Amino acid sequence: MYKKIIYTVAMLTLVGCSSKKTIVTTKSRKPNTETTKSTSKTLTTSEVVNRYIESYKDIAMSNMKNFGIPASIILAQGILESGAGQSKLALTANNHFGIKCYTDWTGETSYHDDDSSQECFRKYKNPNESYQDHADIVSKRKRYASLFDLKKGDYKGWAKGLRAAGYATDPKYPEKLISYIESYHLYEYDNKVLGKNYTFDKNQKTPVVMNNKSANQYIVQQGDTLYSISKKYNISVEELKRQNNISDNAISIGQSLLIK
Repeated sequence: MYKKIIYTVAMLTLVGCSSKKTIVTTKSRKPNTETTKSTSKTLTTSEVVNRYIESYKDIAMSNMKNFGIPASIILAQGILESGAGQSKLALTANNHFGIKCYTDWTGETSYHDDDSSQECFRKYKNPNESYQDHADIVSKRKRYASLFDLKKGDYKGWAKGLRAAGYATDPKYPEKLISYIESYHLYEYDNKVLGKNYTFDKNQKTPVVMNNKSANQYIVQQGDTLYSISKKYNISVEELKRQNNISDNAISIGQSLLIK
């Protein structure tokens, strides 16, 4: 729902919404289309992401109880779409999910360059309103109805389903959400809502905090590039990209990379 994130090598977390132009707030113009496209370019760190999770985990779990959307998905989308609360849209409009205006939107608006110049985005009084609006949209629009038939807590199914339903145009949107969920163990909040005891699934990726050659997974750090990582592990850039299904040279801080 808000411009495409540059997925550069490093997932301490590069996300959020940024723009080349200053956001201008107004109430006069109205949009006529719904768009759901991630476009954050705000660089954040794991510390910022963890603070974000701590701030919004309760409302995410509450929305899971009330609407059936996995808390892990809600938090991952919030992190991805808002740059963990650091994007311009989040800071100036309290919009944490890149939600653009619809023809029936009568609230305040914020204009920002996205797919085209000065597109209209919803502006909220506080972030909680953004979380509530996100829950209303996902739970009430028919395009997402099939997601509620998935097994409770199936965050992988939700991540893929959101993309298929048109929430985002980024083909890597599902893997980005899943990467955040597994790197920051966001599925733990699903388990809490479902009354399950937290047990780490051995089949899920474990974040590696020690960057050494014996690790089979590498967490991207600030300043990393595909080239620097390839040199560290004595592997070619092309092979590193192939192993991680990366089509370009973009990676993000906090991103988990497989090193075979």
